[in-house]
Amino acid sequence: MIRNIVGSVLALAGATAAVWSPFRAWYDGRHGRDYAIDELFTGITDDRGELLGSILAPFLVAALLTLLGVLLRSRLLVALAGIVVLGFTVLWMVRVGQAEGGLTIGGDGAGLGDGVANAFGGGILLLLGALVMSGRSRAPHRVDQPPRFTHPTLDGPPPDDPSTLEGPPPRPQASTPYAATQTFDVPTWDPDRERKNPPPNG
Repeated sequence: MIRNIVGSVLALAGATAAVWSPFRAWYDGRHGRDYAIDELFTGITDDRGELLGSILAPFLVAALLTLLGVLLRSRLLVALAGIVVLGFTVLWMVRVGQAEGGLTIGGDGAGLGDGVANAFGGGILLLLGALVMSGRSRAPHRVDQPPRFTHPTLDGPPPDDPSTLEGPPPRPQASTPYAATQTFDVPTWDPDRERKNPPPNG
């Protein structure tokens, strides 16, 4: 968290210095906003370019990349902004060297002005900000396991059923629906005995 804050501050400071640099002297006492961007590729002339078509344009793009990089905590975007600023600054220094036959530093006379130094320092700050930033924190990737379905078998419950760990359930005891019967001795019927001992008449 602290690294992102420090890196963001460095990146924003670098982008501010880069955007402010075209409003300072770049060459022969003229501001960078006075030079058209195509002079970086065709050569330096005395013609005055439009503001949005001047050296300010690539630095505005770099500032936009810096803002996106800070908001998204993207080190790549901040580093890309620093490369854009340094690339156009070094290309300008090469053109000045070709025009002068060598590089000289002078804010009021011929040579590189302080605006070039501001742009170069802004590009360095952007690269430092990208290095200091820690970027986004990535959460560990966890693969969700699909739900496991178990099916009972003919032999009983599945092996991972908790009930099998405590042994089989007790078998129910057979209940006796009727009470125990009592037997009695009944004499057998003898017809001769009834003839000998007739029952008394009522």
